[in-house]
Amino acid sequence: MEKLKMHSPNLTQANIARIAELFPGCVTEAKADDGSVTLAVDFDQLKQELAESITEGPQERYHLNWPGKREALLTANAPIAKTLRPFKEDSVDFENTKNLFIEGDNLDALKLLQESYLGRVKMIYIDPPYNTGHDFLYEDDFAENSKEYLIRTNQKGGQGVILTTNTDANGRFHSDWLSMIYPRLKLARVLLKDDGIIFVSIDDNEVTNLRKVLDEIFGEDNFLQQLVWKRHAGGGNDSRHFATDHEYILVYAKNKDSLGRLRMPLTDEDKQDYKLKDRYFDSLGPYKTKSFSRMRPDDPRPTLTYDITTPDGTKVRDTWKWEESRFLKALEEEKVQLRKDRNGKWQVEYKMYLNAIDDEEGEAEEKTKVPRSLLIDVERNSEGKKQLREAIGKDNIFNNPKPTGLIKHLMSFGTGPNDIILDFFAGSGSTGQAVMELNQLQNSSRRFILIQLPELCDEKSEAFRAGYKAIPEITKARLRSVGKKIHSGQTEGAHPDTGFRVLKIDTSNMADVYYSPDVFEKLNLDLFVDNIKTDRKPEDLLFQVMLDWGVDLAMPISKEKIQGNEVFFVDDNALAACFDAHSGIDEAFVKELAKRQPLRVVFRDAGFKDDATKINVEQIFKLLSPGTEVKCI
Repeated sequence: MEKLKMHSPNLTQANIARIAELFPGCVTEAKADDGSVTLAVDFDQLKQELAESITEGPQERYHLNWPGKREALLTANAPIAKTLRPFKEDSVDFENTKNLFIEGDNLDALKLLQESYLGRVKMIYIDPPYNTGHDFLYEDDFAENSKEYLIRTNQKGGQGVILTTNTDANGRFHSDWLSMIYPRLKLARVLLKDDGIIFVSIDDNEVTNLRKVLDEIFGEDNFLQQLVWKRHAGGGNDSRHFATDHEYILVYAKNKDSLGRLRMPLTDEDKQDYKLKDRYFDSLGPYKTKSFSRMRPDDPRPTLTYDITTPDGTKVRDTWKWEESRFLKALEEEKVQLRKDRNGKWQVEYKMYLNAIDDEEGEAEEKTKVPRSLLIDVERNSEGKKQLREAIGKDNIFNNPKPTGLIKHLMSFGTGPNDIILDFFAGSGSTGQAVMELNQLQNSSRRFILIQLPELCDEKSEAFRAGYKAIPEITKARLRSVGKKIHSGQTEGAHPDTGFRVLKIDTSNMADVYYSPDVFEKLNLDLFVDNIKTDRKPEDLLFQVMLDWGVDLAMPISKEKIQGNEVFFVDDNALAACFDAHSGIDEAFVKELAKRQPLRVVFRDAGFKDDATKINVEQIFKLLSPGTEVKCI
């Protein structure tokens, strides 16, 4: 029997729990006065989370540290003044698709997606560079101070991230890699739903460090498994010590308590195997038997412990799977059985039917199986190369693309039919193809967001000789080809969404004066009569507004002419935007637009006919559409 606390709540520990929810990496182990280990706040780390410059520190404590970690954290938290520009000519079914393909540095992309996809992504799968000394890495500049960084990220020129090879000769071999992955994982965690899950492929070079990083970012309690995937049919015989034919996939939950049980459907092979091995049939079909003992010493529930009387009067006492009332009902329905084993001892078993089982709460569900940590029968690397070759008709275009079967396997228990899947190291596009094919197989509507750095192909590579100048060109070519095959009837199943909107990261649409008006002399203001860059289109402005307002970037977009002005409508009335700059926005137009009662509306500052119109806009909407949020750029 549990005892009453008989004291007031421990507010300190409650506050630490709240901090842990917001900043898992800021709660660590500490020694209490009585010598026991307890949880405590890492104030140095917390100060860094809340600071816009590098703080002094650290005190001695248990944590993973490396040169550049504080700078990497600063980088993750620092804002950027960039945007996503739409490119319809590169897209497929731009108007209707729910899928996104983003070209640019994934660190910038993850920052830009924070508002629109906060807590909306169900599954993240990434296959980052493995730090073998041959892979190209993202070389973020961690040597600069916060002021320099903010200047750089507010677009003071430059073509973006620099690529370099991280070799063993580099004294920061692990540090550079950790500084690259750390801020990206921190930003990615925020995008996950509360019951979201992340899978990260990695090899032996960084698996130990990566697990510590994920422990810090997601919390050690949210570790689910370190999967072992057999990537080759057999290791090479030229290895000095061991032939390595496996990789790892680290699996973490955003919140393990919210995630619930992981189950995946039985394959046809599973069902056939079940029937062949099973010896029992009754009116409900084939079944197997399983011990009725709960076998959960860590969860001694009193209502599950009771005596069961056997046919010869013997009483068997244990902690059972169900409460007694449910057991008696199942016994009456012959869904449990009591038998003697070869030693004459009574065994209590329940029947597991092929078509349906009962879970611990008593709800019926389709027969499923628990995912295994050892992935032996999942597609291997050779299949990934074959799938890419079949899609684009060329060999050796991309090094070691992951097989779609591996990613579909992870999605089969990591996602539902309408979930969003994010891959911010998209590579050749295996994740995009896997989403399309699983949707076709299950007639489902999963969506993907792929992010890929516009890394140039080596001029000596097969990819360059095949006409691909940069990696995203390979990705898009693959997605287009797979989509055509699905819709041409070359593959069986439904016809899912195989389109994708191409968005490219660029400098902000707004001129520098928009961000720092005080630094420009009055004499130079004539150069900035309009605060929008001259090379930007209305569609560019629309997507930056959608990002700023946190609107889903895959929502349908339509255009209408209202009193001579072009108006964008996003998802009917979720957002209305007019970016005309010819001073055509007068009160009559505003009243007509207000009658549509959009949830949000935005105007271009230079588009108003006069100051009086601009002043009266909010009053007009308050009168005709009081629920509309009104802004201008």
